[in-house]
Parts: sequence; C-alpha cells; structure tokens
Amino acid sequence: MNALRDLLIRQAGTTAFRLAIAGMAAFLVGAAAVAWLLFRETNAVLTDQTLATISAEAATLAREAQARGIPSLTYAVRLMSHQEGPGLYYLADPGGRKLAGNLNRVPPEIAGNPAGGVFRFETGEGAEKRERLGVAVPVSVAPGITLLVGRDVDEQRAFASRLKGSFLTGFVALGLTGLLAGLAMSRIALRRIEAMTATSRKIMAGRLSERIPLSGSGDELDDLAKSLNEMLERIELLMAGLKEVSDNIAHDLKTPLNRMRNRAEEALRDAGGPEAYRAGLERTIEDADELIKTFNALLLIAKLEAGAVQESSVTFDVGAMVRDVAELYEPVAEEAGLSLTITAGTGPAIRANRQLVGQAVANLIDNAIKYGRRTDGRSGMPAPEISVEVREVAAGAEIAVSDRGPGICAADRERALKRFVRLEQSRTQPGTGLGLSLVSAVARLHNGSVRLEDNEPGLRVVLVLPR
Repeated sequence: MNALRDLLIRQAGTTAFRLAIAGMAAFLVGAAAVAWLLFRETNAVLTDQTLATISAEAATLAREAQARGIPSLTYAVRLMSHQEGPGLYYLADPGGRKLAGNLNRVPPEIAGNPAGGVFRFETGEGAEKRERLGVAVPVSVAPGITLLVGRDVDEQRAFASRLKGSFLTGFVALGLTGLLAGLAMSRIALRRIEAMTATSRKIMAGRLSERIPLSGSGDELDDLAKSLNEMLERIELLMAGLKEVSDNIAHDLKTPLNRMRNRAEEALRDAGGPEAYRAGLERTIEDADELIKTFNALLLIAKLEAGAVQESSVTFDVGAMVRDVAELYEPVAEEAGLSLTITAGTGPAIRANRQLVGQAVANLIDNAIKYGRRTDGRSGMPAPEISVEVREVAAGAEIAVSDRGPGICAADRERALKRFVRLEQSRTQPGTGLGLSLVSAVARLHNGSVRLEDNEPGLRVVLVLPR
C-alpha cells in the first residue's frame, strides 16, 4: 500500500501529470461554460414555449367570454380542465365561488399579482397526494370574474434537474478520466525517463557502450534519445581516441626521447673533446626539434577539433593557393627523383581558414614525396609522378594529391586518418603519423571530408571543402 502511495505521489509530481491535469482543467472549464449555456438556452426555450401556450389559451378564453358570455366560458374551462395534459385552470364568480377548473383556489403566491407567477399546488388524495409546481397568469374577461390559466411545469423542473445531474455526472466522469489519463501518461513518461536515467548512471559508472533505448514511436522523447545516443557515440569515440593517443604518445615518443638521452650520454662519454660534445648537442637539438613539431601538430589538431580557429575564415581562390603551395615543393620533389604535376587553374572560391587549408595541402604533398619514391631500383625509367589537382564540384572544391608509391590497402585507409598511425610500409620513413590526421581535422573543421583512394598503383588522397 505504501509502495502504491509513493508511486502515485511520484507520478503526481511529474511534468506529464501536471500538463495532463492542466489540460483537463482547462477542458472542464470550457465544458462547464458550454453546459451552462446549453442549460440556460434549454430552460429559456421551455419557458418561452410554456408562456406562449398560456398566452394563446388565455386569448382564446377571453374571446370566448366576450363572444358568448360567462356560461359559455364556464363550459369551455370545465371541458379543458378534464382533458389529459399539463393545463391548469380556475374560474370563480364575483362572490369567489368556483365555477370551473382543476385548481381549488387562487394560489396565494400569485394572489393580487396581475402578472401571475410560479406557485405550488397539490394533486391526488391520501397516500398519492403530491406537491407540484405550476405557473399561471390572470385573465381579464369580465368585471368581478376571476380566471387563471396556467401550466404544470413540474415535469419541466424534473427535466432541468436531470439535466443538471447529467452535467455533474459528466464532469465527475471527465475529471476522473483526466486524473487516470494523467497518471497513465506520467507513468509512461516516467518509465522512459527512468530508462534514460538508468542508462546515464551506467555510463557514469564507465560503461560508455551503453545507449538509451528507443520506443520506436518517433516522438520527442525518441528524438531526444537519438540526439543523446549520437552524443554518447561521439563521446565514446573521443574517449577511445584519447586513450589511443595516450598509448601512441607513450609508445611513439618514448623512442626519440630514449634516443636523445642515449646520444647525450654517448656525447658525455666521448673523449673527442669539444667537437664531439658539439656534434652530440646538435643531434640532440635536431631530435628536440622533431619532438616540438610533433607536439605543435598535436596542439593544432586539438584546436581544430575544438573549433577554436573558425572565426579566422576568409574567402580565397583555392586553385591559386594550392598552386602556390605545390610550387614550393617542386624542388623537393625533383631532389627526390619525382616529377610534380600541378593542375590548378583559377577558382573555385571558398570560405575557409587559408592557413590551415594550405597546411593540409602541404602535408599531402609532403607525404606523397616521402612515399612516392621508386623502390624497385630500376634506372632509366621515367620519374614517378606526383599529381596535384584542383577541380570544382557541386559541393565546393576538391583537392586531389596522387602518387605512385606503395599505397594503402583498403582495410587500413580509415585507420590511416587517426593520430600516430604509421603503417608498416612507412616505418622506415621519418614522421610522426600526424600528417593525415591533421588533414582530416582540417576537413572536419570546415564540414568537409577526406577520401583515400587507389591510384593503381599508389595512393590518391582527396580533400573536399564546401563553399
């Protein structure tokens, strides 16, 4: 019993229950107003009909008295008094003696009232004696003659009472229905809210794979659950990415730090004097510069993912920008034995962060130079080609950088866009595994995308930026 009471109290405090009760209260107020209007109009119609009937009969009897005299009027009243119906009549001579009618006397409620009115009268005898309600008006037919014409309105009063009772019963039924509906609605809403709460507690306990269940109704709670699930998926991905980054930092940065320490220790042990120390310090500075580049790239990716540089967007010619960046890498490509082909005319114009897009293009070209070199040792063959293309598409601008290197197999392409991922084919090359991750972060910042495709042979990376 206490559990049921606690459940009802908890449900009564829910927003769904309060809204249901508020709606039901507003409906009841409106229904009461409509019922009152209906009752008033119904009562007015019945009253008007009764008064019209009384007036018509009074006019008929008055004409009868004027045309044929009091005896004829007496006969007419006596005849009408014996008919079945609600008619009430009383006719008396100047001495007060009753001549005809089904009333025994002039009701005291209307005695001396020329406008008539409502009165009570009795019918039946003995145990069947009953008090009823009537309405009558006096009729002027001759000096000293008293004539009352009325109607029994007890049935009308009973009908009005039944109508009131029906309205009250309906209001009570509506109120109870609204209460039960409010409890049911609050129970349904509370059950779903409890499911969301239980899921959130599991997630706070560390089970990030939990998701809020959907009812399949497609209502606003389902929409909220979908949005929360999408947010949870994003959080899970970020947490997994954070764990992966932490593991990769511990793994990939441990080696250069150990190398720096070993070189410094080796320089201290070297008996070559100042020259050996100087060489050791120079190598240590080179290693430190590489580490600083790695951390700078990590900080830049973090800023990109946080959207901290979106306010610096400008409108620029992406074709001209890509051509300028690619031309800077032409000497580097020639030195590596590669040919760099640039296909970038004027346009299209996009609104983006020019510096970041330029950095992303530079990373793609740098990767193509690193991994697009010939590895088969054949001489006399044309230099492998690196192609940089810019073309306008419906979505905006598409920047493609292609090489003829070993490429990336389809199973590893999605993983290659993550931080610190360096595939086995590239372990012999210098780098941090952040180049493609930075490109992917730039694309996400600008609501674009990155695709890794097979260049047959080699790799083709496509950066799509919207207008």
